[in-house]
Amino acid sequence: MKELITYLCRYAKLMGAQLIYAALLLFYAYQEPHTPGWAKSTIIGAIGYLLSPIDSIPDLTPFIGFTDDMGVVMFGLVTIACYINDEIRSKAKAKLLKLIPNVKEEVISFVDKRL
Repeated sequence: MKELITYLCRYAKLMGAQLIYAALLLFYAYQEPHTPGWAKSTIIGAIGYLLSPIDSIPDLTPFIGFTDDMGVVMFGLVTIACYINDEIRSKAKAKLLKLIPNVKEEVISFVDKRL
């Protein structure tokens, strides 16, 4: 799962803060011992799709390349939303701000409102 952080750092400008924040929420939820196996399987599937070089829409396509990734990651996130607590949100926000300084709160709240 550490490959996710490396990947996010490499493609941060292309992906956008919302997708990175959503992926970080999944990453930190996976690390929690109270997250059940079925939810961890969902997380692995969503993050696996994000990291996979084979996509419905190639990631190198400007502007729309990560839209399918966002859909899959958000589906996974909404599916396991009941396991996202304030501690996970705090960790994800802190890491996001390290990766992309000066992220506006409305970018983060866009994802949080869907949970």
